Amino acid sequence: MILSVDIGNTYTNVGIGDASQVLKSKQFRTSEWKSREVGVKLRLLVGRRMLLGSAVASVVPEVTETACRLIEKELAVRSLTLTHRNVVGIGIDYPRPGTIGPDRLANAMAATLRFGVPIVVVDFGTAVTFDVVDSKSCYVGGIIAPGLGAMTDYLHEKTALLPKIRIRDPQGTIGKSTREAMLIGAVKGYRGLVASLLDDLDRELSGSRLKVIATGGYAELMAKDLPHVQLVDQNLTLDGLRILGWECFGGA
Repeated sequence: MILSVDIGNTYTNVGIGDASQVLKSKQFRTSEWKSREVGVKLRLLVGRRMLLGSAVASVVPEVTETACRLIEKELAVRSLTLTHRNVVGIGIDYPRPGTIGPDRLANAMAATLRFGVPIVVVDFGTAVTFDVVDSKSCYVGGIIAPGLGAMTDYLHEKTALLPKIRIRDPQGTIGKSTREAMLIGAVKGYRGLVASLLDDLDRELSGSRLKVIATGGYAELMAKDLPHVQLVDQNLTLDGLRILGWECFGGA
């Protein structure tokens, strides 16, 4: 088994996978890496399974080393950190590959190897990211936009009268209250932004039909009325790490 660890700014997702898929996953706050409880959570996740190694993607540099040390100590396995130098299944055609987020590389790897190319992964997280793999299986870049939560929180924090709202699917397109109006602007407006960008990417990557995979916290909600999206996979990042881990440790 491979332990996949995706360390994000707010949450960390961890999963256990075999040669073909992620079998089980869980989530905890990234700030918890400083506590002893994480070791307990990891051991409970692994259980009696034989662990070959761990693959880590982290966008929080100050946590990365702590997490790798803890994994190696608590689970007695080697831990590998994903970078542009050790990707599998894709090439990279990007001016400064070291600046690509490892979670984005993991998404690109999993999407390419599972669904083919050209392909775009839209990750609805703290930020919304689009990652593009062209018909030559090369990661060529992407798009970054503020996330839904960040956008609505900003409106609440920077205005005197706009409330904090809970993101959900709005009914209709004319808001009958401030909250409804904000919700429509956030969800339907964001769907329009995503659809427009995907149309542009489809034209730019002309030659064969573009595949679109969605992942991240708001993926199910946003994909509901986005016909561009063929599949929602909440474990896509973990699956990319599973693929990397199996490539490196599977024969160990």
